Amino acid sequence: MRLRVILLVCVSSTVALAAAQAKETIVEAASTIDSVIVHPDAATVTREATIDLVAGASTILLKNLPFSLDPDSLRVSGEANGRVTIGAVETRLAPDETRAPDSAIEAKLKQLRGAREGLQVTLDALAAKQAMIARYSQAGPEKIAPEARPLAIGEWNAAFDAIGSALTKTGEELRNARAKAKELDDEIHALEVGAGGRATRRPAREAAIAVESASGGKLRLTIAYLVSNAFWRPAYDARLDTSGKDGKPRLDLVRRATVTQNTGEDWSDVALTVSTTRAHRGAAAPDVQPQRVSFYEPPVVYARKAAAPAAALERGVATRRPAESATLAAPIAPAPEPAPVEQQTATLESDAFQASFKIPGRVGAPGDGATKSFILSSRRMEPTLVARVAPALDPTAFLEARIVNEEDAPLLPGPVAVQRDGVHVGQSRIAFVAPGEAVELGFGADDRIKVARAPVKRVENEPSWFGQTKYETRDFKTTIQNLHDFAIPVTAIDQIPFSENTAITIETLPQTTPPTTKQLADKRGVMAWSFDAKPGETKELRLAYRVKWPAEREIVTQPAPIAQR
Repeated sequence: MRLRVILLVCVSSTVALAAAQAKETIVEAASTIDSVIVHPDAATVTREATIDLVAGASTILLKNLPFSLDPDSLRVSGEANGRVTIGAVETRLAPDETRAPDSAIEAKLKQLRGAREGLQVTLDALAAKQAMIARYSQAGPEKIAPEARPLAIGEWNAAFDAIGSALTKTGEELRNARAKAKELDDEIHALEVGAGGRATRRPAREAAIAVESASGGKLRLTIAYLVSNAFWRPAYDARLDTSGKDGKPRLDLVRRATVTQNTGEDWSDVALTVSTTRAHRGAAAPDVQPQRVSFYEPPVVYARKAAAPAAALERGVATRRPAESATLAAPIAPAPEPAPVEQQTATLESDAFQASFKIPGRVGAPGDGATKSFILSSRRMEPTLVARVAPALDPTAFLEARIVNEEDAPLLPGPVAVQRDGVHVGQSRIAFVAPGEAVELGFGADDRIKVARAPVKRVENEPSWFGQTKYETRDFKTTIQNLHDFAIPVTAIDQIPFSENTAITIETLPQTTPPTTKQLADKRGVMAWSFDAKPGETKELRLAYRVKWPAEREIVTQPAPIAQR
């Protein structure tokens, strides 16, 4: 009796569970993308769907989600006109969809393949016939007569014509057969990759969301997730006007965002936002492990050290393009003065830890990997101009503008298209610039600043015995002349080598012009001279130093590595 009761309870529970599962409804819902936040390394997509629920348990199935969706980032929320509870959320790969083969197409393929096999027999026979005629023609007229007698000279032309006619006929038949074979191959290939094959589509994911509704009704569902294969990159336009209306220089800095996405989703008519927050950079600082210092023990087998590659000096080459021009026809009647077209900019929202730019209106970004550019902000400011020159590397003075980032958002690293007085002078690049931090932008060569650098003397001694000190003295003179009709600040940058070995000493000689900055930007040995050059003024700068080291050793001068920001 006890066993019967247990079996009865188990059967009753199974029936109840089956009944509950039978009541659960599967609802396939169509969702649309409402908004997208693009990060420098990913994107957060928000979708919306409206579902008509019945009372009881339901499973909402959202299909055609991107394959690169991060399942751990999926979040679901909603609004309903009744009591609705959201339960488990599952993301999974969408099952492959295949089409059943078409019997008519299979029959057609069988017929075409049989015809192709029969045609191949003809092709082989014609190829053998052509090869046989060619070999027969190589025998010579004196050996092709019947009864093994030489062919008379008068019969040679007839033999030539016969062989030529046979080769022509066989070649034409072979050409027609090959053309027919290609037509059959193309038709077979088209049927194999068409309706008779597997339906090809991009891999996708789908989400199953369990909900419980007390009385049914409409449910507005919102899902948000992080997706890869999407990013944005900053780009800038810097336009310098050296002669403003009040005689002061002006600089217009335009911040752009180039958005690229290859997620397979359709980002059309969405609310787009670009954020400076990196989604995949990590949530915590790296764990610092202890380090132990011990004496170096050389290995038993010494490996030959590879020569260190020499550091190459990279110089930006300004790419020039013709300036845009507009031809205005003479108006017949007085017309109002044309006003400049206003550019639509984004709205900046910033807090203590991040900044976001909301693109106005509903926009879109193609899903094929193409790049779309948006203007985020445009700011006009008064820069500080200076002519900067590094005469040891290039005897050219470059105009430089110093500005301060007055926005609440940082300037992320990116390329800068540079214009000076309406002319494109090249492309530069800026590093990360925090709010309130200054940055210098180059605006091309200043041909009215003449620079010349020449060595004054170079002295080296030749030691005559072991243990003597060897030294080398270098002396340079730099001449800078201002050919402008106005004063301009000038900064000249030069260097002397430095040593981290106590056996090598470097001293600056007294004839050196005292530098304004002894160590520029924390670079050892790099110094700068800053002064205001008056119209027509010529300034001379001297740089002299002496290097001493043991005579039995050789020294080498190499660029020192510099930590990048």
